[in-house]
Amino acid sequence: MDTHTYRVTHTDAEWKKLLTPEQYSVMRGHGTERPGSCALLYEKRAGTFSCAGCDTPL
Repeated sequence: MDTHTYRVTHTDAEWKKLLTPEQYSVMRGHGTERPGSCALLYEKRAGTFSCAGCDTPL
């Protein structure tokens, strides 16, 4: 039983409005990206990436 409290909760309809179709597939529909297809694969700039769903720094 999952007793974790999530700080961000949305309905599926809300998630579909907040995320791109690809983000929704990966984050909510258990989809995956094709290997080597991520635009961030070769990203070298300094900075902080954040979760698209809850804005938590990664």
